[in-house]
Amino acid sequence: MTTTEHSGGGDIPRSLELLWGLGDRPSRGPKPGLTLDRIVTTAVAVADSDGLGALSMRRVATELGVGTMSLYRYVPGKAELLDLMLDKVSAFDAEAHPDPAAGWRPALEALARDNWQLHQRHPWLLQVDQARPLLGPNALDSLEYALRALAGTGLTDREKIHVMVSFGGFITGTARTELNSALAEKRTGISNADFWQAQEPALSKAMLSGRYPALAGLDQDTFTGDDTPVFELGLTALLDGFEALIANRTARTDAP
Repeated sequence: MTTTEHSGGGDIPRSLELLWGLGDRPSRGPKPGLTLDRIVTTAVAVADSDGLGALSMRRVATELGVGTMSLYRYVPGKAELLDLMLDKVSAFDAEAHPDPAAGWRPALEALARDNWQLHQRHPWLLQVDQARPLLGPNALDSLEYALRALAGTGLTDREKIHVMVSFGGFITGTARTELNSALAEKRTGISNADFWQAQEPALSKAMLSGRYPALAGLDQDTFTGDDTPVFELGLTALLDGFEALIANRTARTDAP
């Protein structure tokens, strides 16, 4: 799945006003009961069901049963709407997570699993380049939780942010691989099993050539199954690596 949209691509001051509930509320429109939250919730539902390519102000208005121009009284356009959608789906409840003061590892593991599940629920997130995210309340809530968990680890503030960026990159990359595999089946009508089976004659000859002894020695079930084991192994390795880094920092801090 390729990137097709970018966060922070609209009127940044206006998007931030909407994210944080600042600025004036629109007066009552022709459709009583229409609210910004209803608009954003409907937009998320459209993207979830039909993909980000199906999202437009007209489509959202149709789903709400209002005229397209009615939406512009609440949100300037699709770019600003997308920023609101990104924060909406990232809703964070700290009380449902491990106490960050009890240890950084369970807290960050819980965050990572949340993020993985988030991409399963909203695959369109992978189409959004969030290199320049607009930080709304939900995004800051989760970041605040992570920083509280990492307090006292000996990492610098910059390194704490780098830890979170590393987790995000790993999760996004793994989720993208899994989703692209599923989309390939839909796009081509050829199952993954049939795709690899078609390569079997050529690959068998390559393995018998003696040129690839390490590959030829792999177990037959090496490439079977979904990408969940990849996520689990990668997450454990990341956590172990950061644990070693933190232990090293702590040891240096405690040294006389």
